[in-house]
Amino acid sequence: MIDSYEFAARTAPYRRELLAHCYRMLGSVDDAEDLVQETMLRAWRSYGEFEGRASMRTWLYRIATNACLNALEHSSRRVLPTGLGGAADDPLRLGGPALDLPWLQPLPDALLAGESADPASIVAAREGIRLALVAAWQYLPPRQRAVLILRDVLHWKAAEVADLIGVSVAAVNSILQRAHATLGQRGAETTVTEPDDPEIRSLLDRYATAFEAADMETLTTLLKTDATFEMPPLTEWFHGNAAIIDLIERACAFRAGDVRMLSTAANGQPAFGFYRHGVAESIQVLTITATGIEHIVSFQDNSLFEAFGLPKTLS
Repeated sequence: MIDSYEFAARTAPYRRELLAHCYRMLGSVDDAEDLVQETMLRAWRSYGEFEGRASMRTWLYRIATNACLNALEHSSRRVLPTGLGGAADDPLRLGGPALDLPWLQPLPDALLAGESADPASIVAAREGIRLALVAAWQYLPPRQRAVLILRDVLHWKAAEVADLIGVSVAAVNSILQRAHATLGQRGAETTVTEPDDPEIRSLLDRYATAFEAADMETLTTLLKTDATFEMPPLTEWFHGNAAIIDLIERACAFRAGDVRMLSTAANGQPAFGFYRHGVAESIQVLTITATGIEHIVSFQDNSLFEAFGLPKTLS
């Protein structure tokens, strides 16, 4: 008979890193949480056959990866507006929300902030979850995606990956090479400055203050000249700080005091909950470089606020 307490004690430390792994594969927090539950159910059913020939972590990742590959057979890739076409040029000609598209979702850092003291578990959960990377990985076929994540993020050996997906080591190396070539063509590698750097924290404080004061002049100086701003589920996106400020002033106009910005974090990046007149409106995820704010993804979905531990309204 399976000891449920033993099973829970041995598998619980890996839940958060498995959530991160499934999110990398699927680009959806909702789907990732479902797949972690499915992974644990499959593990429970086969726990009596687990003989410890592999580590518990390896065994669970094997189950989770196969579950993700099965799920991806029946789903479309998750997207951001920048992956759909060129930049928009008229902020007054925005279309309505494209709710039929499978949009990429942000991953709240709070979901990965567990109590595990295992350094390997903490690293595995936090590595490779940058929004730009996850978005780029969605362009890879599922098996290429799995191989790249297992090899480059989780640092599995080629032989381990080959055993998992049932191919030769040479085939794994070939699959990984094709995945790298695809990502290279899309320019997926991005150098970002860690948000806990004191200068970056100062920049973020000035960014929030500028929004709350409707200070477009300061906001312009904080955005890189070639910054990008996108707003899923709207398909339009804007390139360049001048175009972004034009969008804010003409299509999203507000006055000083209308907006509140609450600090949070997503995908290992700084983020803000954006409130207008005290009502939750969007989650902004920022990419910061040494020279300013490079990319803002403003998720126009206030249902996300609960997962970030943020209130829907402010007094």
